[in-house]
Amino acid sequence: MRPSTRSAGDEICNAFTVDVEDYFQVSAFEGQVRRDDWHQYACRVVQNTRRILRLLERHQTRATFFVLGWIAERYPDLVREIHRSGHEIGSHGYWHRLVYEQTPEGFRRDVRQSREILEGVIGQRVALYRAPSFSITGKSLWALEILVEEGFRIDCSIFPVRHDRYGMPQAETSIHQIATAAGPLWEFPPAVVRLAGLKLPVAGGGYFRLFPLAFTLGALARINRRLRQPFLFYVHPWELDPRQPRIANVSRISRARHYVNLASTEKKLEVLLSRFRFAQVSEAVHRTVPEGAFPAEVSKASL
Repeated sequence: MRPSTRSAGDEICNAFTVDVEDYFQVSAFEGQVRRDDWHQYACRVVQNTRRILRLLERHQTRATFFVLGWIAERYPDLVREIHRSGHEIGSHGYWHRLVYEQTPEGFRRDVRQSREILEGVIGQRVALYRAPSFSITGKSLWALEILVEEGFRIDCSIFPVRHDRYGMPQAETSIHQIATAAGPLWEFPPAVVRLAGLKLPVAGGGYFRLFPLAFTLGALARINRRLRQPFLFYVHPWELDPRQPRIANVSRISRARHYVNLASTEKKLEVLLSRFRFAQVSEAVHRTVPEGAFPAEVSKASL
C-alpha cells in the first residue's frame, strides 16, 4: 500500500461510489443501442471494474458499488469479488431505464429483480439504491415510496442541479431523511457547491473529467471544511477505459459527455483518493446522522 497524503478532509468521512454498468448501457446511447442487443456488444465491465478495485486497494478505501442487475446476472463472480474485497453492494436497477419513463409497476419489477439477483449473489440484504442517470426527479418522486416498500433504506439518486436529463435544483444538498407513506428513506445526494449563486456539480462522472482537477479538489475541500459536511463522489468503470469501442451515430453533445478526457480519469482519481477520506455510503451516513437514527441493519443484516 502506498502512504496516504490526505489533507483536505481527514476528519470527515466522504462516500466513494461506483455505478457498475458498461459503456454501451448509458442513457445517452439509448437511441443507438437497443437493450435487446446488449448481448451483442463486447463487454468490458469486468476488466474496468477490476481497475477500480485495484485503485481502491492501493488507497485502502472501501466504497459502495451500485451494480446493474443485468451485469450481476451475467457476471456474478465480479459482484462476489467486489463484496469479498470489503465493498458495499447497492442496486442500480436491472435495465438501466430512466425512472420517470417507467410506470410505478414497471419500476417496482425492475428494482425487485435487481435486488433479488444481488442478494442471491452475495447472500446479504441490499438496502441502497441509485437510479440510472439520477432519474428520480420532480416527476418521479413516487419512486421513493416504492423503494421503501421494497426494503431500501438509503437512496443516492436526487441530484440537486439543473440538467437536461436529471436534477432537482431546489433539492437539499446534504444528507437528509425523506418521509414517505411507507416510511423514512435517507437521501445522500451527489456533491454540488454554490458559487456566484449557482449550484455547480462536482460529484464525479463527466464533471470530474471535464473540470480542471484543482477546481474539483478545491470545491470538494470546501464542502468538508466550510460546510463541515461529507460529499458523495461517483464514477463508472467505462470512464477509466479510453480504448472502449465507439458507438456510432450519437449526438455531438452525447459524444462529448461520454468520451471527454477518458485517458486522464485514473490519474485524477489517484490524486482524489490521496487527498480525501472515503468510505462506503452507509458508513458516511451513519457517521453523519444523529445517534440511533440510522438503521443498523442496512450494512449488517444477512439473509
